[in-house]
Amino acid sequence: MLRIAERHELPRIAEIAAPIWHEHYTPIIGTVQIEYMLKNMYSTDALIKQNSEGQIFYFITENETEIGFIAISKKSEGQWFLHKFYIGVDYQNLSIGSKVIDEIVSLIKAGDTSKNIEIRLTVNRNNFKSINFYFKHGYTIESVADFDIGNGFFMNDFIMKKIIKND
Repeated sequence: MLRIAERHELPRIAEIAAPIWHEHYTPIIGTVQIEYMLKNMYSTDALIKQNSEGQIFYFITENETEIGFIAISKKSEGQWFLHKFYIGVDYQNLSIGSKVIDEIVSLIKAGDTSKNIEIRLTVNRNNFKSINFYFKHGYTIESVADFDIGNGFFMNDFIMKKIIKND
């Protein structure tokens, strides 16, 4: 289900991101901000930079078809961040997201020696579908944050956290 995305494959992440963002986020943040964010955060150059800064990208696959992606990074021992998690609209509500979360937690646990591991993420405060998904998987809201991303745009997010035991 998860396959690591090599650096030369990062343009494919950008291709997958655009239709997902337009479909899911247009009612939440509007087309102008979506285009700005895709250009500045999901261009091939931006993804390569994020990868060089420690984000590990994985393709989410179904029958060898790339249907989404997820990106994580280890901030320090016991501290991880889930940067991106997107599944194509046609593949949502099929329990794929739950399988991906389980698989990414297994990968995180394998890459960390801490007994307790914290995984954080940010999610738009109006993205109710995703917020409820994370609640279902044991995440709680840790804080509220507004991130200035330039050009007059903000990400109005919840910072969510889950603590997992690493036995």
